[in-house]
Amino acid sequence: MPHVVSLYRHPIKGFTAESVDELAVQPDGRIAGDRVLAFRFADATAPEDRDGLDYWPKAKGLSLQDFATLASLRTRYDDQERRVRIEHAGSVLVEAGLDDDGRTQLAAAVTEFVLASAEGRRIQRPGRLPLVLVGDGVTSRFQDRPRGYVSVHSSGSVSALGEALGTDVDDRRFRSNIVIDDAAAWSELDWTGEVTVGDVSFDAAGPIVRCLATHANPDTGVRDAKVLTTLTAAFSQAEPTLGRLLLPGSASADEQTPWTGGTIRLGDAVTAH
Repeated sequence: MPHVVSLYRHPIKGFTAESVDELAVQPDGRIAGDRVLAFRFADATAPEDRDGLDYWPKAKGLSLQDFATLASLRTRYDDQERRVRIEHAGSVLVEAGLDDDGRTQLAAAVTEFVLASAEGRRIQRPGRLPLVLVGDGVTSRFQDRPRGYVSVHSSGSVSALGEALGTDVDDRRFRSNIVIDDAAAWSELDWTGEVTVGDVSFDAAGPIVRCLATHANPDTGVRDAKVLTTLTAAFSQAEPTLGRLLLPGSASADEQTPWTGGTIRLGDAVTAH
């Protein structure tokens, strides 16, 4: 039976995935502690509006799509202390809290790192500097879409992609919250209606069209796998697609009991139609 084999959250948009044993799904449908911070360009420190919802387009801040080298950084976020630690090649680049001074230190260290990288010219374009670390460290808000969602893919789909590429492919490339096993490759793309993970019920939303972030090796930051063209060419996809978005489940039949989220754990069974 399909079941959960890996769980991830990404406290800082575009930076290290944290492997965890369980995820708390909030009533808004987002994962607690996921994408609660982001390094934004100087001219994009406030959200845009999309359909009445806050929207933070990833192209206006640091993300793996444009700054693959970020994958070589190791980050750790302490929820209780509201403290960020960033390392590179075993050395600490910076460690600081989320007060004004700490945010300045974190932004300065990351800026210096990116400027020295192969993508340094990108960050020097008008309106991008100085970088600003935004987010309160608690509120999950910097997903790629305005609505809260949980992302999931099957290890079978990743294995099939790896066979087409002729190399092993790490699940972390796809920055999903949930990875499931014992499901047929690409079966998640066919889900409709209710999807249940453990005790939490979702509604299947759209498939996930992928971007250049997937080309970045999650350890080195080197673009070493042509994921997008392989998905379209080897699997006849109109757009490079892998994984599925999940949104809060439908209200109860009597519409009196609101959807409240819940906890997802390693080993939880997954049922879908």
